[in-house]
Amino acid sequence: MSKQEWDTLTKSEEAFMVNSYEIDILAGVWGDLDEADQLLPVNELAGILLALIDRGWIEVRRLAPWTSPAGESGFQPGELVPRDQLPAILEGAANWEHPEDGDWVGALTLVETGAGKKITRRSPEEMAE
Repeated sequence: MSKQEWDTLTKSEEAFMVNSYEIDILAGVWGDLDEADQLLPVNELAGILLALIDRGWIEVRRLAPWTSPAGESGFQPGELVPRDQLPAILEGAANWEHPEDGDWVGALTLVETGAGKKITRRSPEEMAE
């Protein structure tokens, strides 16, 4: 199923799915977009992302600080951004850029859902082929 679904994705959709697999901040999508897709207006890219969210494949969360059991500092996906708030939030161009001050806490982060994992990973049957 995953290969079949993956093959139907556009290059822009693939870029969002890759970033959700990587649990990357939204600004990270630019590195995976084709050059032509990088010229798309942010509102058009937002529409692509929202369609993937509506399919249940991606969630948008805010990056949160995290401390490992060994006491090391890091980050993890935090609070879920409600779907009804996303259109307005995604209109803000700053949300699509790396934070100027280098503070990533609160940055929009793409996270794949369980359903999204079925798209980004090959099934055991596909792996056997």
